[in-house]
Amino acid sequence: MTYLNPKKLENLTTFNDRLDEKYGKCGTPSRESFNEESLAWFYGNMLRDRRKELKLTQKQVAEKLGREQSYIARVENGKADIQLSSFFRIASILGIQFVPTFINIQ
Repeated sequence: MTYLNPKKLENLTTFNDRLDEKYGKCGTPSRESFNEESLAWFYGNMLRDRRKELKLTQKQVAEKLGREQSYIARVENGKADIQLSSFFRIASILGIQFVPTFINIQ
């Protein structure tokens, strides 16, 4: 069995420490911008993976949505400032259903 040395663990840098160094502490404008870009990239990737799984082209999804193919490309690359309603419409086209959960944050 491997034992961890508590003194070495104290000196480890966490991922949050790295994010703080590069983008600032949570709540700062630069960190909030990073978080927004990260979420856009994550959801864009999720939609792209599902589209590819269904063997659909960006153009096919765009036609069903009534938008241009370039819009779908920007969404998938996390570069579009997408409205929630548009996101749900794209997800629906791809057979993804979201069930919202609301929680209070402090």
